[in-house]
Amino acid sequence: MNRLLDGYRRFREDTWPQQRARFEALAAQGQRPRTMVIACSDSRVDPQMIFSAAPGELFVVRNVANLVPPYMPDAAFHGTSAAVEFGVRVLGVANLVVMGHALCGGIRALLDGVPAAAGDFVAGWIGIAEQARQAAFRCDTPEAAQEACEHEAVRISLANLMTFPWVAEAVAAGRLALHGAHFGVATGRLVLLDPATGAFRPA
Repeated sequence: MNRLLDGYRRFREDTWPQQRARFEALAAQGQRPRTMVIACSDSRVDPQMIFSAAPGELFVVRNVANLVPPYMPDAAFHGTSAAVEFGVRVLGVANLVVMGHALCGGIRALLDGVPAAAGDFVAGWIGIAEQARQAAFRCDTPEAAQEACEHEAVRISLANLMTFPWVAEAVAAGRLALHGAHFGVATGRLVLLDPATGAFRPA
């Protein structure tokens, strides 16, 4: 905790004076981000840093393996679905990016099995991407299988987003565009899903 507080003090001394006007405007006017990002909870993958975004520019939800479940409006708890609903229906974002990443632990658990200590929730959650394992079977090396599965999980989440009726409606009306992306932790490179070919291309 001391390290966090040291960072907060640096924020107050250095960043806050430079960004004060922006924060005050955001407080007075509310947030109006144009882009929502669904990313992984992995501590190495920070959407704000990757996209050099300022406060107020991105509406971000992070979860294990950057997954989106299918549309299921029931009495269960749906954190990611609630964030999608708020971003699309309340904030009216124009772009929604599902961003996977290299070396994803959630995808590794999907391929190799969930650690025993993560059996209560992780196993069921990553089951959303169960079909992504099929992509790994076509690969010759563990590294290629991992990346193929990460890419396929992004495609699955994008397909699941289209099961939300108001997402599909906004896309059809041209008010919302869906994007797939994948970030290389070791390389710093971002690749984007080409909707025409279904392949990932350098940004």
